[in-house]
Amino acid sequence: MATEAVRETGWASRGSCRASDPELFFPDAPFPEQEARAKAVCGTCPVIVECRAYAVRAGESEGIWGGLTTAERRSLRFPPGWRQRAAS
Repeated sequence: MATEAVRETGWASRGSCRASDPELFFPDAPFPEQEARAKAVCGTCPVIVECRAYAVRAGESEGIWGGLTTAERRSLRFPPGWRQRAAS
C-alpha cells in the first residue's frame, strides 16, 4: 500500500509548484488574483496532467491542483445532470 501511494504521487517532486509558497495554492481566503497566479504556475508545469488526474481521482477538496479549483474539479467528477433519474 505504501509503495502504491509513493508511485501515485511520485510526479509531485517534478511539479512547478515545488518552488512556490504553498499558500499560493492553499490560501486561507482565496481571491481571483491569487487563483490566476496559481494557475499561471500550473500552466508551466511538466506534470499538470498527472496532478490534475490525481486531484480528480482522489477527490481533493482544497486548493488548486493541476490548474483547477475545487469547483472546477468537482464539475469534472460530477457533471451537470449526474443526479437526474434515469428515464423509465
